[in-house]
Amino acid sequence: MEIKVNQISDNMQELEVNLGYDEITSEIDEAYNEERKTIEIDGFRKGKAPLAMIKKLFGEAIEYKASEKIATKKFWEAVDKENLKPISTPQLVDIDFVRGSKLFFKIQYEIKPKLDLKNYTNLEIEKPIFKVKEEDIEKEIAYLLKPHVKYEASDVVEDKNYRITTNLQKLDENGVAVIGQRSENMAIDLSDEKVNPQIIENARGKKVNEKFPFTFVDEHYHGEELHREEYRYEAEITKIEKIVQPEVNEEIIKKISGNKASTMDEFREMLKKNFSDYYVKQSDEIFTNSLLNEIVKNNDFTPPPGFVSTVHKRFVEMEKENAKRYKMPDVDENAIAEYYKPRAEWNAKWQIILENLAEKENIKVEDSELEVLANQEAEKTGISPQKLLKYYKDSNRGDVLLEDKVIEFLKKNNKVKEVDAEDKLKEKKGN
Repeated sequence: MEIKVNQISDNMQELEVNLGYDEITSEIDEAYNEERKTIEIDGFRKGKAPLAMIKKLFGEAIEYKASEKIATKKFWEAVDKENLKPISTPQLVDIDFVRGSKLFFKIQYEIKPKLDLKNYTNLEIEKPIFKVKEEDIEKEIAYLLKPHVKYEASDVVEDKNYRITTNLQKLDENGVAVIGQRSENMAIDLSDEKVNPQIIENARGKKVNEKFPFTFVDEHYHGEELHREEYRYEAEITKIEKIVQPEVNEEIIKKISGNKASTMDEFREMLKKNFSDYYVKQSDEIFTNSLLNEIVKNNDFTPPPGFVSTVHKRFVEMEKENAKRYKMPDVDENAIAEYYKPRAEWNAKWQIILENLAEKENIKVEDSELEVLANQEAEKTGISPQKLLKYYKDSNRGDVLLEDKVIEFLKKNNKVKEVDAEDKLKEKKGN
């Protein structure tokens, strides 16, 4: 097999392959055996016609049909032999098959371009710092105690610590009931912070069978234009219940903490640590994403379109699989595809920058590192290290470890500017 690699552009290569007929006879024979199973010739049962007769009658068609399949197979053999790295679906651009003589073909494919990377170290990147607030802990405690509250029948709504059952009637701009726009037996927990403040205020002092009005304002954007719609309702109270909080004792604390705390002080400390750990993780993720975005922006380029398409399809298929797993009906594939377009392009850019950066900084994942990981996982799972190692190589686990190493390198070689997350949010809203 004669192989020649042509560099078409920064991100495109072309592979030329010349094969003698004797180098593809086994594939040709395989093609005859497959076709023979379906060929019918008068005087012979299906699949039982002599091979010599099949070659005489259909040989040219069978071999020409097989030539493209053989070209694909030989292409991937050449990829392994020459350590080529196509990143999208290869395209057959030329094929010349001469029966009994030769097979010549050309296949073009995209590769990750070589980049002259710049401005990826000594950057100052903001890292938001989230503070654990006492009100966060109180809200979490209230949420966890919610399933344990009791409800007592009451005559009047005195404050927000009540649950009311209502019949809701939508009204037009003149205050007239809109036919077909009525909902009955709607339970509203006035202690829920998501409840319309007007409902909480206007229900105060009301008794069963009394009514109160409220409005609901819907603000949303159409493109860059803000739309505001106001809806008017009348609520008729059919039932009033006072929310009675449970006695917070050792038994209930153990229950809501999963047996990790037995006193309220212990429980608060546990929640404080949970919030703190979560905020640290969130902060680190935001910093990492901001860092990678800045590096991609500093080294912007047009990624190979076929590679972008491959990444995009992978995202869409992943989302469809998730929808199946969670039994989500009526998945809008077009909306999913549109949503992932910019993410696919950014991800394609980052993957190419990642590989170039690893090469420039001599960051590698050695086989010995995969072996260490396999041995560690083997102790936990009971699966042999050899099987795990094969799985890692087949599933490109080394690529994941390489990305982790590159990101760790970037974190160490750039500067962190800590900012108060709440102040930063206020600043953005102000702008």
